[in-house]
Amino acid sequence: MSAGSASDAALDALFVPFAAGELKLPADGDLLVLRARDGFALRERRRPGWILQQSFKPAADALARSGFTVRPEVPEGRFPVVMVLPTRQREESRALFAQALSLAGSDGIVVASVPNAEGARTAEADLARLAGGVACLSKHKCRVFWTAPGSTPDDALLAEWLALDAPTRTLDGRFATRRGLFAWDRVDTASALLADALPATLAGRVADLGAGFGYLACELLARCGGVTAVDLYEAEARALEPARTNLDAAMARAGRTVAASVRWHDVTHGIDTGYDVVVANPPFHQGRADDPSLGRAFIAAAAAGLAGHGSFWMVANRHLAYESTLDACFANVRTVVERDGFKVVEAREPRR
Repeated sequence: MSAGSASDAALDALFVPFAAGELKLPADGDLLVLRARDGFALRERRRPGWILQQSFKPAADALARSGFTVRPEVPEGRFPVVMVLPTRQREESRALFAQALSLAGSDGIVVASVPNAEGARTAEADLARLAGGVACLSKHKCRVFWTAPGSTPDDALLAEWLALDAPTRTLDGRFATRRGLFAWDRVDTASALLADALPATLAGRVADLGAGFGYLACELLARCGGVTAVDLYEAEARALEPARTNLDAAMARAGRTVAASVRWHDVTHGIDTGYDVVVANPPFHQGRADDPSLGRAFIAAAAAGLAGHGSFWMVANRHLAYESTLDACFANVRTVVERDGFKVVEAREPRR
């Protein structure tokens, strides 16, 4: 996130109650931050013993570069202070609040911060409902709110919201998924368009970039009998377990087993080489704004990862101008189909 963004403001606001003397940081450094993000406010106040949790690989890598130890999973234990930077998906954030209260224990507090423009009042009301009340203040166009020490959560609601983080099922039970993932409760229009455009003759080693819960990889296994191996690259660690479950199920339905891997990886840092086929529905948002640089990085990674005879299949919003990047990375580019505001492109002959 760029300096001055709403997300940086939320991180800054998270520490305002401590700077104002409303709250105190633990003297022994026993503090947990859920969905932590790198930023000056965090680096300035760092203390030994802090545990930072972040499941999104680019954000986790940024924290690691600043010298923090980062965990993709929510840890076990008890912490006197649990900080939370909620997501935009309400049910995912409710699960975060429930996890935070469970980890804070009987004497701990939970502190959260949300930009006003991203549902701050709703998030505050959710934590207050779960914990029986919160204190709050406003700063940096955000609301920061916290529970009282020894808050007693509503046990039934706590259990209900903890369950919101568990893998669930979508599409009549065909796919495992998880709240908060991209298109977690459906197949998005763009991915479905790409899957329908893939020829049954695709074969060999396949990479799925930004794989999510594995829909495209599973469709390839179902449609293309010549696929011999498939690697899924996904930046959100919460998607990995559902993706593995879906791959196993897809192989069982196809009646064959192929070499398969699911990797927690930032595609913009490159992928393995020698693939016969690469498929992608690249993300095109950073926060709320369009960010075509993500798609361009996916195109460059695909070109570098393909064998010379290989093909790259991608889907993108029709208005996103990827053509110059595609032409720079591939000698042969064609638009296969345009429909419903999206375009499917096939690119061959990667330039070295």
